[in-house]
Amino acid sequence: MEFHINHPIIFVIVAVIVAAVLAQSVYFLVKAVKRAKEKGMDMTKIKKTVRSAAIFTIAPAVSIVIAVISLSQSLGIPLPWLRLSVVGSLSYEAIAAANAASGMGKSLADFVGNMDASSYISITIVMTVSIMVGIWLVPVLSKEIKNGLVSFEKKDAKWSGLLQNALFLGMISAFVGYVFCDIGRLWQSEGGIFTNSKGEQFTATSGLVPVLVMLISALLMVLCGLLMKKLKWKWLNDYALPLSMVIGMAVAIPLTSWLGGAL
Repeated sequence: MEFHINHPIIFVIVAVIVAAVLAQSVYFLVKAVKRAKEKGMDMTKIKKTVRSAAIFTIAPAVSIVIAVISLSQSLGIPLPWLRLSVVGSLSYEAIAAANAASGMGKSLADFVGNMDASSYISITIVMTVSIMVGIWLVPVLSKEIKNGLVSFEKKDAKWSGLLQNALFLGMISAFVGYVFCDIGRLWQSEGGIFTNSKGEQFTATSGLVPVLVMLISALLMVLCGLLMKKLKWKWLNDYALPLSMVIGMAVAIPLTSWLGGAL
């Protein structure tokens, strides 16, 4: 049987897993509503809360659909669908897949229409097994870390706040680094052309594309924040992320055309 990233069997396997996750969600929702009745809670408010939650999950889901589409060219639809439906995010999945491809001496773009079973399995393992580390680390280490932070906060609240902010910024920096990693092309190029370790040639200014896309997306998030604060558009809170992602991805097209890319 010939392998294909969108083979029906892969769709079936992923659908079963996603269905199991959905079944768990429905189970706990039913249990929660039943418990609410036992406690004598106002069922009108409970129904309103469930309905509101269902409606407002649509907007964040748009960003997940965008992420699936962006990864589908190289990895097909089932794998991104699985990862982003269970435990995953675009920032992690894209980097994990790119690192796995890099370990094989390629980039994700090299696998577009050219993915073999061995490479697909390797990338899948990196994307799925690696993120599971966080799942078992939380119950093992979170209590000790939390107690340590609480103890530190009692001794020195100011430095405790700085430490937590530094930890958060350190995590963000790990992802932001990928945005700036190709800026060096501006200084390493000869005649406006940059050649990477694989011998592939790019226009030197192409490294500015992800930086500008990030800045534009960040400005859009700031604009959304100002609209929510000044005009009291609280509904925009659920749409800010997908709007920033969609517009950022749309802007990347003319920017790439203007600043150039692979030759």
